Amino acid sequence: MINYDIVIIGGGPAGLAAAIEAKKNGAKDVLIIEREMELGGVLRQCVHSGFGIHIFKEELTGPEYAEIFIDKVKKLEIEYKLDTMVLSIDREKHITASSENEGFIKIKAKAIILATGCMERVRDSIGIFGKRPAGVFTAGTAQRFINIDGYLVGKKIVILGAGDIGLIMARRMEMEGAEVIAVVEKANSPGGSYRNVVQCLQDFDIPLLLNHTITEIQGKERVEAVIVCQVDKGGNPLPETSKKYECDTVLLSAGLIPEAELARNASIEIKSTGGIKIDNLKQTSKDGIFACGNVVKVHDLVDNVTKEAEEAGRNAALYIKN
Repeated sequence: MINYDIVIIGGGPAGLAAAIEAKKNGAKDVLIIEREMELGGVLRQCVHSGFGIHIFKEELTGPEYAEIFIDKVKKLEIEYKLDTMVLSIDREKHITASSENEGFIKIKAKAIILATGCMERVRDSIGIFGKRPAGVFTAGTAQRFINIDGYLVGKKIVILGAGDIGLIMARRMEMEGAEVIAVVEKANSPGGSYRNVVQCLQDFDIPLLLNHTITEIQGKERVEAVIVCQVDKGGNPLPETSKKYECDTVLLSAGLIPEAELARNASIEIKSTGGIKIDNLKQTSKDGIFACGNVVKVHDLVDNVTKEAEEAGRNAALYIKN
């Protein structure tokens, strides 16, 4: 059993900020556990600008924003474990984790901060059933393939969902040489910011189909086309309006939900929205276990994630002193 003052689960923007504040406020032995091969979380694949406007008063890319906090973690000599998956937490704040290099690990913490972020909705959760040809990706997965791995996921793209991720990926696909046939949005207005509608769609002459949805993905081995229908006021497809769009790739940008499965399995109280319920000290329903960032609620700005995480880090440090 390894002992730490505070263990932070998640090495994205929330986890990094929480760890730094905990260390600054007197926690001696602080550990970050991250399942990916590098710190930074989703910021590593967000190469567009727009991060840090409120905190740093300048527009940074995701990797630039993450690097500031990663550098602070290293300067403060905060320990971190990469490629390590947390499997469970018990009521005594014992953590069971697993990694290829270390095998099963048992850790005892005086306080735990959950910063596990959020995940994308997949096709089943938004009601697109049927065959599963290659070429259907969530927008975030496509973003990772392009910006980190260097793979172009397709050449003729239809995007479902006009949130910020979908809009940004429409622009990214065009910049990489693909053709975005349309961005399809079920609501009567885009979910993303007006700035992204202008810069990502209008500037690239990408059609935005409001009050529309995809009702069918066609293709056997690879996506060949999608069927798009208008929807009524209740969001129900109108079959008589169906239109076929030939494409080889579909990107799903259907929203984000908190990744709270670890908390749920530890019997921590979850809100009806799917995020972890916390009090004004950022503490969960379990004494000494705190939570912050997108696992609590999906934030529009990473700056707000950082501010919330800093509070959680400070409060966790105060908790272990009492």
